[in-house]
Amino acid sequence: MKLVVVSAGLSAPSSSRILADRLAQAVTAQAGPGVEVTFVELRDLAVEIAHNLVTGFPGPALKAALDAVAGADGLIAVSPVFAASYSGLFKSFFDVLDRDALTGKPVLVGATGGTPRHSLVLEHAMRPLFAHLRAVVVPTAVYAASQDFGAEGLAERVERAGGELARLMTGLAAARPAPVAEWGDDVIPFEQQLAALRA
Repeated sequence: MKLVVVSAGLSAPSSSRILADRLAQAVTAQAGPGVEVTFVELRDLAVEIAHNLVTGFPGPALKAALDAVAGADGLIAVSPVFAASYSGLFKSFFDVLDRDALTGKPVLVGATGGTPRHSLVLEHAMRPLFAHLRAVVVPTAVYAASQDFGAEGLAERVERAGGELARLMTGLAAARPAPVAEWGDDVIPFEQQLAALRA
């Protein structure tokens, strides 16, 4: 299974990346072995994102990130709060993503900010964005203010959200149809399938 983690933090290190790391650890711990994690730092892609918005063509690093998100079995998306919403860099990345790339894909959203008063950004900005992109957003979103790191409560929310994403990812992987057999002896003719349904 492939898990992609998108972090829109601007500093290095950033609280958004710290939260994204913790969420990724919670998912991989609960999803079992075999989870391949790819991190996408939007700070490193800012110039290519701007060029793509103007020209319509992604640069090589941005294209690799967009392909990773489109091919993921699950996504973690974390943004710092700017002006009571997600950052412009965060929004611009999802603006250049193919409009069908997240359809049906499980997504865990997180945000960081300097004060607990911005926690509703998850519900009034981030959740609607991913609903518009037809993603499946897990019930628990995780907001971390500066004082939440190291305080009680954050670890429990991270574990709960990570478990929700892990269960969605493993459930979808288990439900994925087997590859279609090559034409040959293993293929059951349509007439036999129809007769079996009528029996």
